[in-house]
Amino acid sequence: MTTPKIETVRLGRTGPEVSRIGLGAMGMSGMYGAADDVESTATLHAALDSGLNLIDTGDFYGAGHNELLIGKAIAERPREDVVLSVKFGGLRGPGGTWGGVDNRPVALRNFLTYSLQRLGVDYIDIYRPARLDPDVPIEDTVGAIAELIEAGYVRHVGLSEVGAETIRRAAAVHPIADLQIEYSLISRGIETEILPVCREFGIGITAYGVLSRGLLSDSFQPGKNFAADDFRAHSPRFQGDNLDRNLELVRALAAIAAGKGATVAQLAIAWALTRGADIVPVIGARQRKRLAETLGALDISLDADELSTIEAAMPADQVAGERYASAQMAILDSER
Repeated sequence: MTTPKIETVRLGRTGPEVSRIGLGAMGMSGMYGAADDVESTATLHAALDSGLNLIDTGDFYGAGHNELLIGKAIAERPREDVVLSVKFGGLRGPGGTWGGVDNRPVALRNFLTYSLQRLGVDYIDIYRPARLDPDVPIEDTVGAIAELIEAGYVRHVGLSEVGAETIRRAAAVHPIADLQIEYSLISRGIETEILPVCREFGIGITAYGVLSRGLLSDSFQPGKNFAADDFRAHSPRFQGDNLDRNLELVRALAAIAAGKGATVAQLAIAWALTRGADIVPVIGARQRKRLAETLGALDISLDADELSTIEAAMPADQVAGERYASAQMAILDSER
């Protein structure tokens, strides 16, 4: 299958022009097993060569490793060819422990300074708090990013995993380019309230977790074990009976994918692409072969009957387990 030319869309009403699919780089810094810098760099280059221009990272991914990796990979590329989306505010301790969130204006200015240095760029295209800080009004955080836009260090404000009320408050301070949030065949909670509010304000959606961290793929078998440092080792959907029940749903999806000459992952991405031009899937491909599989989803068209069949095979209310462990769910403003 030849790689199609990737079309571009405006990210929200005020955001940048981005490729129809984005690349999430988190997994390149060890969140799902050992990192491979050589293959990761080759994947980043292949993505840019294909016309994929949106690269998503976080300053706390691999304690800065992810930004350094991306910085080296894009060093010889024209800056305007890359749209960098950076999350900030996540605090880490030695050993990768989670230390909470800090979205204070003084802190985010500090975080941005280090991100610019690690990425080797003069500005960030989209800058967003990774999670809502309960101790800092969203107006203060967005206002501080707006000041950085005026100063030329940032181009657009983004949000991540926040609910409808927070979106409204943030948009009253400064136009918001996009909301980054989990959205997939398995996780469809945004459809009730969050997505309508984003559309009201002209805010795009950069959808992560479209493959549910690999669950929506052909690679999982019942009883699979994960390394202790793999996110899925602590994710309810990948535990014991939950995994077995979820894989039953995936098998039904696999039969539909086979009929389309596609993989499960491609079918899941193709479904996400039908949700609207304002929804841009961000796929965490760590290898060139996975990137090629991802881009192959652009070749797949789904009619109304096929979409109904897919959604009947993967009913969101039949999925076993929450998308995060309870402690992490508790800090998600989007789940309140």
